[in-house]
Amino acid sequence: MTLDRATAFAPASVANVAIGFDILGFAVDALGDRITVTRSKTPGVRIVAQSGIAGDLPTDPERNTAGRALLALNVAAKPAFGFDMQIEKGIPLGSGLGGSAASAVGAVVAANALLAKPFTKLELLKFAMQGEVVASGSMHVDNIAPCLFGGLTLTVGIDDPRIKRIPVPKGICAVIAHPHMFLSTKQARAILKRDVSMADFVWQTANLAGFISGCYTDDLDLIRECLNDVVIEPQRRQLIPGFGAVHAAAIAAGALGCSISGAGPTMFAWSLAAHAEAVRATMVAEFARSGIETDHWVVPVESDGARIVAG
Repeated sequence: MTLDRATAFAPASVANVAIGFDILGFAVDALGDRITVTRSKTPGVRIVAQSGIAGDLPTDPERNTAGRALLALNVAAKPAFGFDMQIEKGIPLGSGLGGSAASAVGAVVAANALLAKPFTKLELLKFAMQGEVVASGSMHVDNIAPCLFGGLTLTVGIDDPRIKRIPVPKGICAVIAHPHMFLSTKQARAILKRDVSMADFVWQTANLAGFISGCYTDDLDLIRECLNDVVIEPQRRQLIPGFGAVHAAAIAAGALGCSISGAGPTMFAWSLAAHAEAVRATMVAEFARSGIETDHWVVPVESDGARIVAG
């Protein structure tokens, strides 16, 4: 029996995870978008309502991340009905928490529940990727993959992406601090250099390999040593007031590592549960010293990803 209406919850996400630019990410279930899709007698895709915290978003599906993703699914599915979509934003745009990815993922997950022959998650990933082009001007999946699959994910490839969920050692939490400011992904990508020195390339590659190895072998010392971005973070830290003080305070409080969530300005840290509250308190305090209020959470890194919450 197929549904006539479905609501999907799509979680926020932390992209890059410091050392995996455009290829690593993990889901953050503490907040997310809710997308409701209803069958319509009129063919095509329509955005019929928008609510939540993101303000005015384009209602033209071609210019909306959720709309563009659902258009891609509609072309592939060729259903005998149309899709009416309601978007409830729970993730601030320009926060570095994957707000555009969550809308795209939620749209295709909800619509998929209405199809007699649903698509696979990998197929849904490719549809959602079309939405990211609207938001950032490029096709990348480091927010989409964890949002859709849950947990810590590694994505290899764009045209034919391969998704691998990476195990996270027990006892590790993520601390998220979202400063109340807007930073566009396009702006944060525009400042990046197009060339990387050989020394930094080798260092960053070693850190990525060491971090993933540490996750598989429960080697916390290796994770602590390798959760260090020497390529992207040094260029983007200037965009976040108080970054240096927040980073130093988190490490001093016991964090395994601390860096920028996605394009920023949100920052994240990995910590053992015993230190997580201290890490959160000190990150929040340092942002406050720069005159910036924050939303903040301590969350598990493991999660279920996007899912249907109402039919």
